[in-house]
Amino acid sequence: MPDLAPRHDSPLAKAVATFCLAQAPAAQGRRADFPSHPLWAAATRTGTELWLDTGDVDAAKELWVREFAALTTNNTLLNKEVQKGIYDQLVPAAKALLLQLDPKMPADRLVQEIAFVLNAVHGLKLVRTFDADVSVELHTATAHDVDAAYQYGKRFAAICPDRFIVKVPLSPAGLLAARRLHDDGIRLNFTLGFSARQNWLIASYSRPDWVNVFLGRINAFVADNKLGDGKNAGEKATLASQRGLRRLAKEQGGKTKQIAASMRSGQQCADLLGLDTFTMPTAAAKEFLAAKPAPESLADRTGGDPAVAFAPTADVAGERLDCFWTISKGFEQAAAAVAKLDPKTATADDVVRTLAAHGAGDLFPTFTADEAARVAKEGKIPVHASWRDRVKAGTASWDGILTAAALASFTIDQQALDDRIRRFV
Repeated sequence: MPDLAPRHDSPLAKAVATFCLAQAPAAQGRRADFPSHPLWAAATRTGTELWLDTGDVDAAKELWVREFAALTTNNTLLNKEVQKGIYDQLVPAAKALLLQLDPKMPADRLVQEIAFVLNAVHGLKLVRTFDADVSVELHTATAHDVDAAYQYGKRFAAICPDRFIVKVPLSPAGLLAARRLHDDGIRLNFTLGFSARQNWLIASYSRPDWVNVFLGRINAFVADNKLGDGKNAGEKATLASQRGLRRLAKEQGGKTKQIAASMRSGQQCADLLGLDTFTMPTAAAKEFLAAKPAPESLADRTGGDPAVAFAPTADVAGERLDCFWTISKGFEQAAAAVAKLDPKTATADDVVRTLAAHGAGDLFPTFTADEAARVAKEGKIPVHASWRDRVKAGTASWDGILTAAALASFTIDQQALDDRIRRFV
């Protein structure tokens, strides 16, 4: 029998939720008590909702104003906070509760449950401190497990239904789990997206509240691999995705919003104004403020389509380097075919087969064990030479490889967090 995740309505899930709520700060902050800032106020008037991309309470306090709406955390950011030792006393208490509830709980499940507690408790701390919505991320072990992602997503939402936004990573299983969560009315931030076409598929099928383009990593991929100067590729992809979502809303009635993620500079904050949502690292937010643009100069930029300069040696057509911003009619047909899958009965393999049958089999590359190890070793930015032949053969795509690399990177950070937990259990 598989090691099934505890059901969201189980006694264990309810007891863990009660425990998490008891660890949260008693006092609830009020947005109205924070100051306002004229530049951020002008930014929101362009239509952009402002989030900070940090789990560090002190760093957020330096910048937080009433114009900010949310904070987003992930396995990397939570790991940074946990590694400070601020929750070392919480881990043994959570362990004691969990073993009281299930004395035979397997060790790996115990670690995963404690990681869930840490994520929920830290999220509640951010909610109470800043009167903010907070994105909380699923354990990376659920990325390829539809039921586990669904159950843990339901559990996050039950702890703080008004303020938690559940982050689901892009994978075939994630698409199915997110659709089930959406159908249950749970707010979702679908993460690890790198292209307009990925987000078209996600919005068409899973219907989350938000999708992402990790724009800074796209620029870094182009620059680090000498495929071009690395300017504007991520911005172009993000703006194309925003236009795609707006078209989808008109044609199919979708309500998914676009997030600019992996922002690297204050200039990107200025250049992408009018986008649905920014999730800004504190360094990018500070750089935007330091530039001191005139508030009246801030305007909606979503009608722009910046040029991308590829190197003369880059095989743009052969490697489909425009995959980040192009949504072809053929891909729309592939997404429409996926949209017919029943989220309650379909499997991740059904998603992959359906895409492949409609010419989009490159979106979720399959990797041998050696290739998977290479993805993890190369880190967040894939090495072009490692994957060029597969991309040209049509068995992989650059947006799909970047998503795989991002998930592998988050998994490494999750393992570091889990290893700290294991020290106590």
